[in-house]
Amino acid sequence: MGMLPDRAKVVQFSKPYVANIISLVAAKGTEIKTNADMGKVTIGVPRSSVQDTQVTNNAPAGTTIRRFDDDAATIQALLSGQVQAVGANMFYVQRLDQAKPGMFENKLEFTKLYNGACTRLGEKEINAAVNAFIDKIKANGDLAKTYAKWMKLSPPEFPASIENIPFVAS
Repeated sequence: MGMLPDRAKVVQFSKPYVANIISLVAAKGTEIKTNADMGKVTIGVPRSSVQDTQVTNNAPAGTTIRRFDDDAATIQALLSGQVQAVGANMFYVQRLDQAKPGMFENKLEFTKLYNGACTRLGEKEINAAVNAFIDKIKANGDLAKTYAKWMKLSPPEFPASIENIPFVAS
């Protein structure tokens, strides 16, 4: 589950084992190097998503942002030319490459949303077991193999801590 401070008030998170990178994706020839450049293009996002929040917070005032019902509609809007860029999660470029190989790339990275396993608050024994398992699969390479198989990516560096999100039950 996405590790957010509000969620950490009601569940106990483990150490992170996945990171969803939220970025801006556009065609390779589209000049977007800074947040200010976002104002030059129409951007699509899935409505009420992390991508929506990040694009809205980072785009300059006056940027045209079109909101779609889901990831598929947002991707289709980019492919069809309704928008010139999209707020994306880590899988968008892979999906776009299936339709138009080599045409799109990440332009800006906004944030990483880490995922961790959840237990009830205060469940120290289960939390310790989950964290030990995560440490084991990071150390023995199983996490990297799983990432490569299912996500077609290498795992990122994981933070030792995230503000307001404890990894160890107290």
